[in-house]
Amino acid sequence: MMLAALLCHGAVQAQESVAASWPDTPVTRLKAQALLQTLNATLLSNPSATVTLQNWCADHRMAGEPRIRALRDQRTRKPADAAVREQLKIAADEPVGYRRVQLACGDHVFSEADNWYVQSRLTPEMNRLLDTSDTPFGLAVKALNFSRRTLSSTLLWAPLPAGWEMQMPTLTSSDQPLAIPERVLQHSAILSRGDGVPFSLVVETYRRDLFAFPLDNALGR
Repeated sequence: MMLAALLCHGAVQAQESVAASWPDTPVTRLKAQALLQTLNATLLSNPSATVTLQNWCADHRMAGEPRIRALRDQRTRKPADAAVREQLKIAADEPVGYRRVQLACGDHVFSEADNWYVQSRLTPEMNRLLDTSDTPFGLAVKALNFSRRTLSSTLLWAPLPAGWEMQMPTLTSSDQPLAIPERVLQHSAILSRGDGVPFSLVVETYRRDLFAFPLDNALGR
């Protein structure tokens, strides 16, 4: 009990230390804007969100072992509707697999993903991995040499107001940590095999845990 309490206390102190390194100042907001836009651009230019998130975790030293894990939600079910089937170019009676996962690195949950996939367009081993393991989707289907076509990209958080790049607004500073919403970014995309056949539609929602690392604000002091 005492060990658990000490570990919990240590985790809380670590979270408070990280939050303290993100004070609500103009410099912090500018850095947050740059980080968010960099993350968005990298996700959009890479066919695998898993690879991007794993690199992000490693680059910012967010875990001792920067490996992305898929935490499966086996209770949620979302049948493929007509819009999903149209995007995947399949008939109304074609079986469609569904997987909802959280992608985590260390103690940080980076994203939530809803994924509909055409089972007949994957190998039996890929379907087995998706049904029975915590293997991230991008790693499970890596052998397909797939490409990604973005359907939508929405910033759910703006550290700086619109138009800041044309004229920097006057921002006040605060000793309080910068308030980051739970969800910061959302993408939807179609994944296609190397032969151009679509096999998956994914909706990914990215979370504030992506910014749970100490930010050097020495220049902003």
